[in-house]
Amino acid sequence: MDILSNSNSILAVLDSYVFDNAADIMIQVAENFRRRRVEKNITRQRIAELSGVPLSTVARFEQKGLISFESLIKLAMALGYTSEIKNLFGAPKFDTMEELDLIRHKMKDKRAYVKRNEDTEPNKTDKFQ
Repeated sequence: MDILSNSNSILAVLDSYVFDNAADIMIQVAENFRRRRVEKNITRQRIAELSGVPLSTVARFEQKGLISFESLIKLAMALGYTSEIKNLFGAPKFDTMEELDLIRHKMKDKRAYVKRNEDTEPNKTDKFQ
């Protein structure tokens, strides 16, 4: 039982690991995709047919994590992960209460603006679109 307990503790730590760079995240997404595909007993050839993504693209994605966003969406849809892709960036994330207040204040805004001192008026030419 101690070995199982230690394994669970190690897995818990690994699950909470925060990725430091885009390459790590790409590889993790590719590994997750491959795991889900294999769990459903779908071959690379079949997922390519179902998604309309070339087999070579599927292989490159699973091996190196490289794929276009459009192809990733097609693969996700073929595996039944449409809502997960659609909800990417769907919920606001915040680290501080100040950031949460800003999110609540800006919820209906369509654009971000350059931050100005409170005692000056925003200049319309400084808008980001």
